[in-house]
Amino acid sequence: MIQKILILGGTGFVGRHVCEKLIRAGLQVTVPTRHRPHAKAIATLPGLTVLEASVHDPAALQALVDGHDAVVNLVAILQGNEAAFDKAHVQLPEKIARACQAGGVRRLVHVSALGADARNPDALPSMYLRSKSRGEQLLHHAGLDLSVLRPSVIFGAEDKFLNVFAQLQQLLPVIPLAGAHALFHPVWVEDVATAVLQTLRGAFQHSSIGQTYEAVGPDVFTLKLLVKLAGGYAGVNEGRGRPVLALPDAVARVQARLMELMPGEPVLSRDNMDSMKVPNVATGHFPGLSALGINPAALSAIAPGYLGQRGLRSHLTLKRKTANRF
Repeated sequence: MIQKILILGGTGFVGRHVCEKLIRAGLQVTVPTRHRPHAKAIATLPGLTVLEASVHDPAALQALVDGHDAVVNLVAILQGNEAAFDKAHVQLPEKIARACQAGGVRRLVHVSALGADARNPDALPSMYLRSKSRGEQLLHHAGLDLSVLRPSVIFGAEDKFLNVFAQLQQLLPVIPLAGAHALFHPVWVEDVATAVLQTLRGAFQHSSIGQTYEAVGPDVFTLKLLVKLAGGYAGVNEGRGRPVLALPDAVARVQARLMELMPGEPVLSRDNMDSMKVPNVATGHFPGLSALGINPAALSAIAPGYLGQRGLRSHLTLKRKTANRF
């Protein structure tokens, strides 16, 4: 029986929810991180062990894998150059496969991305999607008991998607938007975490071996509509959100290039724009979350709760600042 799980990428947004879900199910979880403070949000969970280690170091990774019953790989980046994407999405899965083979660990759950195509990676338009696809392709040939989850954009209380759009609308009167007509099939982070659990310990753990799942919610949106909803749910402009200006592709690429030159991780890159050329919606060629016994939550049932709190906090902050003037 699977009892001890190694989670790579466990300190991130999705990882924290996966850790909590597995701990609640009575599993023992190990999470490596380069810097222990990064694991502050999960370090106190009972049954969870945090270890300082670099998962990119083959020897360290082998030591981490040994003694576990299964591995969950959540490591991913959204921005970077070809080498960075290759390191995170191709080289690391290869190292994981080798460590699992050497350590006799057969069970691997790999979280990839909607839009990936393990059969034909080179046909995809972005570095992100090509690297995700090559990582999947490699793992499918590793001889492991593999399950792959391909989520669309993931939303939840601490996401860097809807929260960013809501924050921008609190600062700007108009939102200039690249890829306004790109399609997305957003999924709640808790549903993704439940899917990971179901592949490991649920009623579907055996049938999920060798299977790829398209992890999506019930509704498809354009990016423009998602931006409007984020502002509305956050109470911006009395719940109407800000006007959204769809940028022509040429102008949008200039905007993305300028964002890439700014310090920190850009909100938008040219590679992100290339990824949006592929509709981020379920193809229907693979089973969805219902095949794992999950009835995915609608964005309208979840997002107003946490974005509305953002709006409430902003409103209270404004009232305090106003009161302090007198």
